[in-house]
This record gives sequence, structure tokens and C-alpha cells, in this order.
Amino acid sequence: MNLLENIVHQFKGKRIAVLADLVADVFLYGEIARISREAPVLILNHRDTKQVPGGGANAIANIAALGGIPYPIGVVGYDSEGERMLDHFAGLGIDTSGIEKVAGYKTPTKMRILAGMPHGYRQQVVRLDWGSTLADAQVLKRAEQKVQSALKKTDAFMISDYGYGIVSPERVSNMKFSHVPTTLDSRFSINRFSGMTAAAPNESEAEAALCITIGNDLTKLNKAGQQLRKKLNHDALLITRGREGMALFERGKKPVHIPIHGSDEVADVTGAGDTVIATLTLALAAGSSMYEAAQLANIAGGIVVMKYGTCTVSAEELLAGVHRKC
Repeated sequence: MNLLENIVHQFKGKRIAVLADLVADVFLYGEIARISREAPVLILNHRDTKQVPGGGANAIANIAALGGIPYPIGVVGYDSEGERMLDHFAGLGIDTSGIEKVAGYKTPTKMRILAGMPHGYRQQVVRLDWGSTLADAQVLKRAEQKVQSALKKTDAFMISDYGYGIVSPERVSNMKFSHVPTTLDSRFSINRFSGMTAAAPNESEAEAALCITIGNDLTKLNKAGQQLRKKLNHDALLITRGREGMALFERGKKPVHIPIHGSDEVADVTGAGDTVIATLTLALAAGSSMYEAAQLANIAGGIVVMKYGTCTVSAEELLAGVHRKC
């Protein structure tokens, strides 16, 4: 317990360069009024709308909440979603000079509409997505230059790839980051990145990368994890498995299975992977072993899935989670 506590205390002030797809998560809340006469659908009375950082932006917010100092590199559009994100980051004291506003680009946005009774639980009924995919070579070149500059004064480098274009595997391969821990969270392109300190796919992403189905077969899981780590030449692979916990695969070591922290009756998994990669990165930046970093990431993930919506975990919450675990 003391060892994990000390690592969390070392999070404070650690500088993390983050190349990320910045997504706006919008939550629109409504109270159920009646069934429409026009169609068999609910009519909602609007009660509240809020926007929080999503995607790679949520990972950045988690680094800040845990005591780290993120330096985000990404793009937003000249739109209200992009402006609100920049304002939110500024309110958290995050340096936004590495975020470029790009004309003609629409900030990727995921709007979740939730419905419920006035004093009851609100259930997501539909999600509406919009936004652009970046394909501007000059913007990508400038992002690469910002990363290279940032890496001279950071303790770790994190890549959060949600498929919106700012993360180019070809340009990442040109970057010189071997002197710092480098972590990867890639939703659709994990096969295109190699040579990282650690990657943290969920089980379905690992299955897609290998074109297999793992299911509840631990033998298949162990084989798949070792095969994928070796194929991508990462030092470690941390596969998140929802209520089944996590599985850690390190170079030259046997697989380690980490049971879920807390209850397996989760409230909401939205953004949990962002919390996991943020915690893992900070722990490695603080000098922890991969297993210790995975333990802390597992605790943080177990805390955040008990919250509704896209949320962060604070250092204080993580320390409390360490105490409960031990």
C-alpha cells in the first residue's frame, strides 16, 4: 500500500505531452413528459445541457485531475464546441498553446440524450455524433513539430487516437520519444503503431487487431496478448476486460491477470479507457514498474465506472481506492 501511495504522490507536477483527438462530449438531459401523438416516441422537457472533454480530451482532463501537468497537442474547429473545450482546459490551468484552431474543421462531438423521471435515474436513449476527420498535411506537420518540441521537457508521452486524424502513425514513427515512457490508446489502428512502452486496448480492440474472438477463454486471452505485444514490439500490453478486470503482458514475463477493483456492477463505462491510459502514463512517468502502473490504472478504472457520464478521477480518490484495495 505504501508503495502505491508513494507513486500516486509522485504524480504531482509530472509533465505529460499528449497527442490526441479532442472530442466534445455533450450530455442533454430531459424529463419524460408524455408519448408523442405523432410517433411512438417520448417527448422530453429539456432540463440541462452540459459539455465536458471527451476522447483524448478526457484523458488530458484525467491527467490534470490526478495532479499531472498535461501539454495537449491537437486541433479543434472554429465552433462553439471547440471554444468550450479550450475554455474548460483554461479553467483547469492547462496550457492550450499546442491546440490549433483549424478553419473548416468541425470539432468531433458526441451528444448523448438522456431521459428520466424528475427524481429518477436518467437513461441514455440516443447518441448523435458529428465532426470532421483531419486530412491537412500542414496541420499534421505542425503537430509533429509541437510534439518534438514538447518531448524535450516532458516526463512521458501519451497518444490518444480516436480516428479523427490528428494521430498519424507515419508521423509518430518519425518522432524521437524513446527517452521517455510512451503510451498508446488507439481505438481503430493499434496495428499501425509499434515500439511503445505500453498500449492499453480493450478486449474487443485486441480481438479486432488479431481478427479473433477471445470470449471467456483465458488460454486464448494469454496467447492473444502475448502474440499482439510481440507483433507490435511494445514493452507491455494492458488489455482491459470490463468486469473481468485487466490482463498485463510484459516482455519476458508471464501474463498477469488483475481482478476488477470494486463492484462488477458498473454504472457507466463512458470514458473509462481514458482514465486508465492517463493513470498508467502518470505512474510510468513517476518511475513505477509496469505492474504497479497497471494496478493503479485498474483502481482508477474501477472508480470511474461507478460515475455517470464522462468523468475524471482525482488523486485523492485514487489514494482512497488504494486504501480500500489494501
